[in-house]
Amino acid sequence: MPSVLRARAEYQDYGGGWVNTIKWADFEAVEICIGTVLRVEAFPEARKAAYKVWVDFGPELGEKKTSVQITKLYKPEDLIGRQVLGVVNFPPKQVGPFISEFLLTGFQDENGDIVIAVPERVVPNGAKLM
Repeated sequence: MPSVLRARAEYQDYGGGWVNTIKWADFEAVEICIGTVLRVEAFPEARKAAYKVWVDFGPELGEKKTSVQITKLYKPEDLIGRQVLGVVNFPPKQVGPFISEFLLTGFQDENGDIVIAVPERVVPNGAKLM
C-alpha cells in the first residue's frame, strides 16, 4: 500500500485490494434518506447537461432540491413519483444560479453515466438508510 494512503486514513486489504476503513460513527453521521421525486426541470445554466430535482423527504425533512447530471439515462417524466436515496446533511451548495440542498446518490455505469440508487420496495419518505 502506498505510504500516502496510510498517512490519510486506515486501510485494510480484504483480498480484493486496499479499502479505506471507517468507524461505525462515521457511517452514522451520513444521513442517507429516501424521498419521492416531486418535480424535475431542465437546468440550462449548468456547465454540463443537468436537471433541477425537487424531492419530498417526509414530514421531518420536508422538500429539498438538488441538481443532477442524469440527463443521458432519464427523462423528467421518468423520475416523477420515483423514490430516490439522497444524502440530506451536506451543507447547501451553490451550483450556478441554483442552491443544491442534498446529494442524489447513484452509480456510474460502464459509460460513466449515473444510474440512480433506488429502494427495492416503497418505504416511507424520510426513512434513513441503515
